[in-house]
Amino acid sequence: MHAPVSYKLLKQQLWLSAHRCVFWEEEKALIVSDLHFGKTGHFRKSGIAVPQAVYKEDLQRLVHLLQYFQPQQLVVVGDLFHSHQNKELELFQRWRHDFPHLHIHLVKGNHDILHHSWYKQCAIHVADEELHLGHFRFRHDVEDAVVNAGAYFFSGHIHPGVRIKGAAKQSLSFPCFYFAKAFCVLPAFSRFTGIALVRPDDEENVFAIVNDQIVQLQ
Repeated sequence: MHAPVSYKLLKQQLWLSAHRCVFWEEEKALIVSDLHFGKTGHFRKSGIAVPQAVYKEDLQRLVHLLQYFQPQQLVVVGDLFHSHQNKELELFQRWRHDFPHLHIHLVKGNHDILHHSWYKQCAIHVADEELHLGHFRFRHDVEDAVVNAGAYFFSGHIHPGVRIKGAAKQSLSFPCFYFAKAFCVLPAFSRFTGIALVRPDDEENVFAIVNDQIVQLQ
């Protein structure tokens, strides 16, 4: 695993990982968004042959990150799950039992449609719209929030990406962390997603994820 990249925000120490997460040192919290667990199973039920290995790789990557950072909290900024319960979510339940002391916060995203009893069974604390933790607030879609002075939001939802141009008019697009003045948009944790290109202003910071490494573009 490549070493995470240090980023200071509101005097808080953040560590950006190329494995699509942020570790918040002061709160001992691992922050992720858009895991979409169960998505491959949802596609297979619809007759689209997506291999289950895609889901297992995402889940195993989360395990490695928990072992590496040793957080006390996992903050999921929406879309932890993709749809209704399926066999892949049963694997998540077994995984949850291996981390009984990990406090999981979920800010509901548009895909988090499971019954509240399912979240309770998995010991997941659910915030319907917004979670306020320490110096930061968390919403799945920051466009829905009234961004007040002094409040900094973490969000997801759009699966941000950035285009890097090379020679001969060639370009490639990569997922990224997008730090605007009043909010951060996290990359989708799941690799089984597309990206939406962002166009940051000069004073904003963007960190692209390129070949499992963090590259600061501005």
